[in-house]
Amino acid sequence: MDRPRVICHMLMSLDGKIDGRYFSLPETRPGFKKYGELRTFYGCPATIYGTTTAAEGYADGYVYVSDLPERSAEQISRVYVGDSGAENYIIAMDPEGTLKWSGKFVEKKGRPKAHVIEALTERASASYIAYLKSLGISYIIAGEKQIDCELLLRRLKEHFGIESVLLAGGGITNWSFVSRGLVDELSVVLVPAADGDIAAASLFEARKLAPSIPKAFTLKAVEVIENDTLWLRYILK
Repeated sequence: MDRPRVICHMLMSLDGKIDGRYFSLPETRPGFKKYGELRTFYGCPATIYGTTTAAEGYADGYVYVSDLPERSAEQISRVYVGDSGAENYIIAMDPEGTLKWSGKFVEKKGRPKAHVIEALTERASASYIAYLKSLGISYIIAGEKQIDCELLLRRLKEHFGIESVLLAGGGITNWSFVSRGLVDELSVVLVPAADGDIAAASLFEARKLAPSIPKAFTLKAVEVIENDTLWLRYILK
């Protein structure tokens, strides 16, 4: 393939939610443990997150572009490699260029240090792109108004040598790849819990940029884990 292999790997409740108050129940602990172990099982050097997930878990919130120095849009390259020697990556889907970072690496407890790659569209301002470069943060411009997921994947392989990626939410980001047939395996750790919160994010969420086109899956494997937790593996038909 001319793109990395993509594994969508998520933890989910019985009512299809990938976050929510059910996280606090003791019955979810075996699932969280298994979910973390499987990240090593798949051995992907890169993980893709949506804007909201990246802001809440990895970035320092959001940056106000109006606070950045004005820059000219001339001579902006489509790809910028901020660290050519990185071994692990966090890829943030950030179409307009809004995320704030403290540096070009992110370190999270229990996970290896990862270099940040921003996935942008042409809507990102020259000032934001200059901000990323000042921090040594890599970026890829893939699309005019919305991120072209296939183009992004091709550029990840071509410019960064990334052969496989984990796709880890949120629901809109997950569906953006699934709806285009770009997920090679779906890995779901299903915990025996639910909270019925209709406002919580779901595994897949369609929006106008990634329309609700039904997709079918084939079960590849199922494993029963401690305390009634399941590990389900599917492939797209």
